Amino acid sequence: QVQLVESGGGSVQPGGSLRLSCAASGLTFSVYAMGWFRQAPGKERAFVAAISRSGGSTYYGDSMEGRFTISRDNAKNTVYLQMNSLKPEDTAVYYCAADFQLYSGSTVRTAENEFDYWGQGTQVTVSS
Repeated sequence: QVQLVESGGGSVQPGGSLRLSCAASGLTFSVYAMGWFRQAPGKERAFVAAISRSGGSTYYGDSMEGRFTISRDNAKNTVYLQMNSLKPEDTAVYYCAADFQLYSGSTVRTAENEFDYWGQGTQVTVSS
């Protein structure tokens, strides 16, 4: 069974940092591009960041670039999201997702419909 398990969420003050992890199992991790999405209270799920199969290419949502960094360790079947300079509007449940890529390369996609598997999410709360 495919499982994506997020961890590392919690409560931080504005300007603080968190590092989220997503551990994958039940799939060949290296053939999936990976992404992070978030869903704030009362809002739809939104794209945060994505990374290609080998980690060579990344893409970020407009409000995240410069503050967030996505990375992956294929030997550990894990993708990470380093979140710095957090703002209250970053408060959301953060989900990781896996996007199957038949061919190696720099492909990074952002649409929810393109991702095959999803984790259960981890809560991030940014407040004073």
